[in-house]
Amino acid sequence: MDEESLSSLIDICMTWICHNVEVLCVSQKDRSLQIHHCPLFPQELADQLLHKMADEGVLDDKTVSIFQNLEHLRLRRAYIRSSSISAEAFRLSLCPHKLQELNASHIHSDITISDILQSLSSNKDCRQGLQTLLMNGLNLYSETCELGQARFSMLRGLRNLSLAWTNLDDTGLEDICSLPMLESLDISATNITDLTPLLNIQSQLRSLTAHGLQKLEMPTASLLSVLSKLHMLRHLDISNNRLVMDEDNLVQQLLERPGILPQLVSLDVSGWRGVSDATVQAFVEARPGMRFIGLLATGAGGSELLSANGDLKVAGEANLTQLCEALRRYSERESFIREVLVHLYSHTSDTERSQPNILKLVSDAIRHHLDSLHVQLVATACVFNLTTLELAVEMPSRLLGTVVKQLLTAMKNFPNHEQLQKNCLLTLCSDHILHVVPFDRYEATKLMMMCLENHEDQTLQRMTVAVVSILVSKLSSDEISELGAEAFIMKQLLSIVQQKASLGVVDSTLKFALSALWNLTDETPTACRHFIECQGIELYMELLESYQTVTSIKQKLLGLLNNVAEVEELRVELLDEELVEHMVTLLSSSTEEVEVSYFAGGVLAHLASVNGPTWSLDAELHSTVLDELHSSVLTWSFPQREMVSYRTFQPFFHLLQVSQYPGVQLWALWAIQLVCSQNAAQYCSKLNAEGGIEMLKVLSSHPDIHSDVKWLADNVLKTLDHHHPEGQDSKLTNVPADS
Repeated sequence: MDEESLSSLIDICMTWICHNVEVLCVSQKDRSLQIHHCPLFPQELADQLLHKMADEGVLDDKTVSIFQNLEHLRLRRAYIRSSSISAEAFRLSLCPHKLQELNASHIHSDITISDILQSLSSNKDCRQGLQTLLMNGLNLYSETCELGQARFSMLRGLRNLSLAWTNLDDTGLEDICSLPMLESLDISATNITDLTPLLNIQSQLRSLTAHGLQKLEMPTASLLSVLSKLHMLRHLDISNNRLVMDEDNLVQQLLERPGILPQLVSLDVSGWRGVSDATVQAFVEARPGMRFIGLLATGAGGSELLSANGDLKVAGEANLTQLCEALRRYSERESFIREVLVHLYSHTSDTERSQPNILKLVSDAIRHHLDSLHVQLVATACVFNLTTLELAVEMPSRLLGTVVKQLLTAMKNFPNHEQLQKNCLLTLCSDHILHVVPFDRYEATKLMMMCLENHEDQTLQRMTVAVVSILVSKLSSDEISELGAEAFIMKQLLSIVQQKASLGVVDSTLKFALSALWNLTDETPTACRHFIECQGIELYMELLESYQTVTSIKQKLLGLLNNVAEVEELRVELLDEELVEHMVTLLSSSTEEVEVSYFAGGVLAHLASVNGPTWSLDAELHSTVLDELHSSVLTWSFPQREMVSYRTFQPFFHLLQVSQYPGVQLWALWAIQLVCSQNAAQYCSKLNAEGGIEMLKVLSSHPDIHSDVKWLADNVLKTLDHHHPEGQDSKLTNVPADS
């Protein structure tokens, strides 16, 4: 793994604790949880644990109760953003702590600002010591408590207050402006109509964020008058989330007003169209201490001063640097993020180097706007630009894993939006991502199948089937078994195969669908049964005729039929005279590639073996099958490329019994020698661990075994000995299964 993908030991431990909280705890009489034999957590670690629980989505009324243990878990900086905590749980578990900071933004419950204020005010330490309070996105009032009962002004130590996207009104602002130590205030997108109360804290206010105040009723002159008196301001944000023309010339007048806001180091006027570069440049030059200016969707930002990579940071769209700054600054502002991503897509359409820093910023934007189709649509297009071809290989695996999970979430949230599905699939159609990047491939496969069910677009189908084909090959046996139990998956893939076959085409969609079916039925009796119930055998017999000149198609068809033949109770379903005769033809034909003859032989070996189904066909045909198996196997040569892979040798062992027919034994021996020759590291130890070598020794030495079988068994043992020259007899029997 690359260094950037590594998690810290603390992070790994915290994550484990988060997902095992209840296992580590003892339930109390009041149903709260207490960590069993809880050690004394350093205060910083207690803060980190709470933060991690919120990030991992496990923080709720039950789990937060572990923090009622004030003796061992002491909090100072409480982060409960986007958790599911009720007002009562907040009061019992968090308010008794001596909190200095609290981020309670966007909580997913009915808790309100007044609930939080009332609870905090009940603790003297919080009333005096709480310095930072973030409650973005919450409602102001509850049904039982009005703001009059719990006021902001009770928290006398507050220095930093954020109430963006709340229904804060003028009364609330007046109360806030009586706080004696308040230095930073965010009232973005609230119901405030008048900013005049800010004059009460003009001597102390250093940061004012007033983004998107659409209900403001102040005349431009009055607004400028108030702003001009806030002499201590170092940060001012009056950006407009509607991205409209500045009809009243508010920004222009602000920038041109002599001597206004002399302490300013940061100004954001993004979203007000009609701002000129010259005016902005003059404003910045008059304030040498300026370090940031927001100019997104204003028309300004292209001048040399504003577009250079100096000390002044600019959020805009003139170049990639400005766009990245905008992504960092505006991650929670949907209209701005949409605007930035549209420009970013153009700037990255022909990128030639990996840029993980930009991908991380896009990922943050996706995370903050999961429910916004507009953001997800353009963001997923940007992800494709940033990960296409070899760019993905150079990205940190952990970052790519996060992004892939976000793509899958987008596909799940907007299942019927065809273009969004295509955007995500374009990124997922990457060998590096599908084979190397960590994500839940089982859930991804199920999601891909739902996508196939919802859409008939040929391009989308081709990409989805390609992804499914590779994903299925990466699943464990248990996961494949679970997928195989889903009949709709088999029906969907067979439907695509039938659709392509009816047109007589040989394309990537058909090949990937056949590969997916082959992998899906591997050692999965339930999937094989679904295949039969969906008339798969009949369809495959037709395809063997239709594609008799296409080796790659025939190999995939016969590979699946081999999987069916390995299931003892299903072999009888393959005892069809036409099918068996066709298998014999493919087995014995001198014009067929060994890949085809091999798989045809596998089907026949299982059907004609002494352990096979009762032979209900012509007895002469049975003899023909055994004779052709015997003679054909002895003529085969190993192909240059890897032809097949096996999870286990168990399906071969019943074909190697002493009482078995020689032709059947020969096919199984050739199969074992094939894979052990082509991938000794994987298969030699597996064969030994499963007892296969002892079976080979028996065949080599038993007096009743056919001489051809003995010869091939000896050859296989020599192959194994060749890959273990120290001595097969003494070494191979001690090779561990996982070596």
